[in-house]
Amino acid sequence: MTPLITVRDLHFRYDDGTAALNGVNFDLFPGETVALLGANGSGKTTFVLHLNGLLAGSGSIEVCGMPLTKATLPRVRQKIGLVFQDSETQLFMPTVLEDVAFGPLNLGLDPHAAVDRAMHALELTGMSGEAHKAPYHLSAGEKKRVAIAGILAMQPEILILDEPTTFLDPPAQRSLIELLHSLPQAKIVVTHDTSFAAALSSRAVFFQKGVVAAEGDVTGLVRRFAWNSPVTTSR
Repeated sequence: MTPLITVRDLHFRYDDGTAALNGVNFDLFPGETVALLGANGSGKTTFVLHLNGLLAGSGSIEVCGMPLTKATLPRVRQKIGLVFQDSETQLFMPTVLEDVAFGPLNLGLDPHAAVDRAMHALELTGMSGEAHKAPYHLSAGEKKRVAIAGILAMQPEILILDEPTTFLDPPAQRSLIELLHSLPQAKIVVTHDTSFAAALSSRAVFFQKGVVAAEGDVTGLVRRFAWNSPVTTSR
């Protein structure tokens, strides 16, 4: 099976001299959900920000058969949808529908087609009934669903979610697991929540000091590294 994402020997150093990635190799295959685990500063979020060109280090990245370059970056960003840790950074329009339609409009769709695509995405996430609400009236779980709808409206092949359970209570977390299970896209989930990762992922990758230290099931990796952190932010 051909990977959707192939990363080889990825290195990155921040401007302050911090070496964040030290030769990462990674593959994502169609239909997979891969959890990225590891302590703060292990490189997880830095890594995923490379996959759609928000950061640029040395090494090679290929997405859906395309080498990631300046020339291919717009097409790569259409293939990968990134859901940030804080949903409010992705919600900025007066209504939920306008928020979700914003991306398709920027792709050049006419307003009717953009609204149709946005409504379909809201139906997939169970949020069509809130289409005309202001985003700030929503609960944290509802905001997460709308943020995901905004990404789905762009019709990506891959979803990347950075600490998706932040601010969510247990019922909202369970609801999010059900939603993500229902979506066909391959997924990469950056998380410290090992219970969430175990319920969702088909494979886990453990980051340590900027490299992939191990791969396997979530329970086995937690045991091996004696690691189970409640912290919900990472670099």
